[in-house]
Formats: sequence, structure tokens, C-alpha cells
Amino acid sequence: MRVVPVSFAVLVEDLADRLASRESDTRVRVAVDGADAAAPDRLADALIDPLRVRGRPAVRIDTRDFLRPASVRLEFGRTNPDSFYAGWFDEAGLIREVLDPAAPDGSGRIVTRLWNPVTDRAAREPYRSLPANAIVLVSGPLLLGAGLPFDVTVHLELSAAALARRTAPEDRWTLPAFARYVGEVAPQTFADVVVRVDDPRHPALVVAPG
Repeated sequence: MRVVPVSFAVLVEDLADRLASRESDTRVRVAVDGADAAAPDRLADALIDPLRVRGRPAVRIDTRDFLRPASVRLEFGRTNPDSFYAGWFDEAGLIREVLDPAAPDGSGRIVTRLWNPVTDRAAREPYRSLPANAIVLVSGPLLLGAGLPFDVTVHLELSAAALARRTAPEDRWTLPAFARYVGEVAPQTFADVVVRVDDPRHPALVVAPG
């Protein structure tokens, strides 16, 4: 594998080109996978306008709006890495309300926010209809390897040292979950696009030789 340093702006344009070049008359479901320290939300947000310029309306989904209820999420404590790894996010709700209806043969009617983590209640967002050529950008951690039906996967890779250095002290209890993710899932080995972000100012694309 080769590692090609790029600027953030070049990375955004490259990804926008790749996504916009997909089938022009069908919806595309994209995972932007990474720990908070890798800023997957920043990358997903940055793609919206370039995709629209290329004729592809984009919709953003943040997995923090698809949490499981606190009674389930925090059953084993507020800082349990195993719960974070396997029980934090409502994957069934994400599939039911976003990924299945956003499929090329789906209804196109999605909910962009299912749960309010502040009130710990359903967000009650209204359904919205996606254009036939929409690109749905789902950002968050631990998105790959769980059978979520994405069409394109982007993984933001951090070394263990960089992840520890850039994770806020109050969130360091999640580090064992990310170590488990690397060991059990190894998303960097199969994601469609892998971007190393140890230095957020200087991302690098990991590309196959040839």
C-alpha cells in the first residue's frame, strides 16, 4: 500500500468526485467511520456543498442522534468500553429509519434524527423524502463490520498513540473499545477509502499499488 499525503481540501474534492461518479440516478449510502478524535463529522459536513455542486444532493446523519436509551446504554455504567463497543448505538433503528429506505430500491423516506440524548427521549423528527440521486453521509465511530448496509465506506485511521493523544480526557475510557475494533474488525483492511489522520492538518490517502 502507498500513503499519499493530501491537504484536507484535496481530500474533500477527491471524495466528492468518487461519490458523485457513482450511478447518477440512484441513492448512495456512505459511511464516514472514525473516532471523534478523527473528526468524521467534519469530513462528512465538508462533502455536502461539493456534492451539491456536482449535482448530487447530500443528507447528513450523525450516529449520536441514533443512540440507544440510557437505561440500555448505561446498564453497566457510564464508562464501560464493552457497552460502547457493542451497545451504544441503535443500529437497528439506523437500518430501519435510514439505511433501508435510502437503498436504491427503498422508499426514500428517512428520519435524520431518532433519539435526543439530552432528554433521553425519541426526537420525533418528521420523515423526509430523498431525491432519487441523493447521497446519504452517515458519520460516527465503529460503523464497519457490523453488517450495516453501506454502498461506500470511508475509514479515518488513527494510530493508537494519536488516538490516545487526541481523545479528550473524559472520553479516554472508550480507548479499549477502539483497540478492540482494530483487532477484531480491522476496518482499514476492507474499507473502500482509508485516510490516515494522525495529523489532522495533513491527512493521507492509503492507496493500493499500481
